[in-house]
Amino acid sequence: MRKDSRLSRILHVLLYLDVAERPVTSEQLGRMLKTNPVVVRRFMSLLREAKIVTSVKGHHGGWTLCRVLTDITLLDIHKLLGETSLFTLGLTDSHDGCLVEKAVNRTVGGVLKEAERLVLKRFSEISINALAIQFKAGLPDEFHSMMYRDLSNDAG
Repeated sequence: MRKDSRLSRILHVLLYLDVAERPVTSEQLGRMLKTNPVVVRRFMSLLREAKIVTSVKGHHGGWTLCRVLTDITLLDIHKLLGETSLFTLGLTDSHDGCLVEKAVNRTVGGVLKEAERLVLKRFSEISINALAIQFKAGLPDEFHSMMYRDLSNDAG
């Protein structure tokens, strides 16, 4: 089963925008994420609707944060994505009358629901800023000049 990477991608974007010193285009974000700018625009529109980012039009336009990361939690972003299932384990209902299937679904389903409740509770306690602090702590000193140079090359 294919993994849903939207949460990771949105977190990448938020942390990137947090350290950017000017608006960042969908094309720049697409290169950073190794995806098409159209894909970027789709989830950026979700972030804009949630009033997390705003777009600036014009020659030096792009996306910027409009909320501080301390006010956004992992749960907020998870909900923004439509509260997709956290686990890709699938239970089956194809044999409704099967006693084995009923026992498995009841037991495993209960464990998955309990685990999901715990994960979502923890998500509600973690701000995106907590991730930003860890990210920034690992940045080399020359990162900002490197990023500025990359953005300048795109402005040309």
